[in-house]
Amino acid sequence: MTAIKLGLIGDNIALSRAPALHRLAGGIAGLQVSYDLLIPAERNLDFDALFAWAAGAGYRGLNITLPYKERVVPKVLIEDPLARSIAAINTVVFDPAGGRPSGYNTDHSGFIQAFRGQMGAQSPGVVVQIGAGGVGKAIAFGLIALGATAIRLVEIDRDKAERLAAALRLAAPGLPVTVSGDAAAAALGATGILNCTPLGMGGYGGTPLPAASLEAAAKAGAQWAFDAVYTPRDTAFLRAAAAAGLAAISGYELFFFQGVDAFRRFTGRAVDEARLRAALYHIDSVQIIQS
Repeated sequence: MTAIKLGLIGDNIALSRAPALHRLAGGIAGLQVSYDLLIPAERNLDFDALFAWAAGAGYRGLNITLPYKERVVPKVLIEDPLARSIAAINTVVFDPAGGRPSGYNTDHSGFIQAFRGQMGAQSPGVVVQIGAGGVGKAIAFGLIALGATAIRLVEIDRDKAERLAAALRLAAPGLPVTVSGDAAAAALGATGILNCTPLGMGGYGGTPLPAASLEAAAKAGAQWAFDAVYTPRDTAFLRAAAAAGLAAISGYELFFFQGVDAFRRFTGRAVDEARLRAALYHIDSVQIIQS
């Protein structure tokens, strides 16, 4: 059985389900896959040193997560023009011959599949996106592909949001893209509300929008909400959105689909998605019972 070594570099990844997903996908595809969590602080290395170490340590590829998706961009060859526009990479495949590694963004494709899986062919409509970091960039470009009619970016770092807004306007001339620092006000009159910040993730806590604001947005016409956070799968933000009557799309769906796409990039093989989803669900259920 072919052995493949993979890993994930990030800061707050102890609860990541990526190791389980890729190991199970490997077994389904007839591959022996190992998958390591590589946390810079635990290895007394900064991101650049840890990435360089991994490149020479036999890894076929790496996933990259918060807060390094933008930092890795100069280190990889990005052939896809869309990924270059997003300027954030979450999947890196090393060249066995020692050449420059290749970079991909599977968050983009993962979000599109997650949205379509729950909302079908419906347009996202007018969307409020809270957060303009690495995953936020991928999702914003996904909104363009899905046919959003307007994007309202909410971000505490105004310069970061303006840079993303400029890239979106260049990719979709005529699409109204605005920048704001007030999520509650931006949500009024929106069709969809997205959390693309770490708020609500294990180790971070909080919510990007209080329940009262979600209720007000629902009364003003909001229909759906999405949370890029997937650990926990059922965040306070999504619970409040569902209580307000919105269709709630879990970040777990993005995680699953981006993982399937990344696995294909790493191995060159497709995987039975239904079988993989069932295997992951079984493992998660056993862990819940044992905890």
